[in-house]
Amino acid sequence: MPEPLPELVHYVVDGAVATITLDSPHNRNALSQQLVTELLERLEEADGDDAVLVVRLQSADRVFCSGADLSEATSVGMEEGGRRMVAVQRAIVALGKPVVTRLIGPVRAGGIGIVASSDIVIASEDANFALTEVKLGLAAAIISIPVFHRMSPRAASLVTLTGEVFGGAEAAAYGLVTTVVAADGVDAEVERVCAALATGAPQGLRESKRILNRQLLAQLDSDGEELAAFSANLFASDAAREAMTAFLSRTK
Repeated sequence: MPEPLPELVHYVVDGAVATITLDSPHNRNALSQQLVTELLERLEEADGDDAVLVVRLQSADRVFCSGADLSEATSVGMEEGGRRMVAVQRAIVALGKPVVTRLIGPVRAGGIGIVASSDIVIASEDANFALTEVKLGLAAAIISIPVFHRMSPRAASLVTLTGEVFGGAEAAAYGLVTTVVAADGVDAEVERVCAALATGAPQGLRESKRILNRQLLAQLDSDGEELAAFSANLFASDAAREAMTAFLSRTK
């Protein structure tokens, strides 16, 4: 019998706060099938626990997420992966408890979809972001729903078409993150916000979030499947496969 795979997404409850931690350092928390499956399971667990009022989402190491797992994308394609990424975003948006995401380092591509789906995002001044899809012949398709919902149209055009890295201050100005603080103050601010949220009544939190996210959830439900299929076709194109293969060869 093969040994079980190491857990990539941890789940800990402390009082009213459930902490979900991405911990896949070998690929910089890339959105592999295993990581996405475990993340969905942890979100479902938090949603079903009546004692949990707030979900804190973070990474074990500095990198929050490096985007799609390009090794999987070039070997097995992205049809199922695209659908599961839509499911992750929808799970965060539809969760009956507020999700607070903590960022202290790089976030790339698909990881920005998770950030944009979150209700509140606390980022370090050292955090940085990039929608790198354009560099690989791809497009920010699946994540466009929450990302463009949060960001101003002009900012979305700039970061999507250039693929350039932008910092925490820019991310806040663009509407992608809620608050940017000094690196040594991130944890204290996350804890403060989580504690403030935990003073809310469960029904108040649930129904307030439902109102806030009504349009975003409706768009995920109406457009998610189409964008997942569109994204899978882009990943399968000759141009994208050539670019991804070249990128993987440079990073070995």
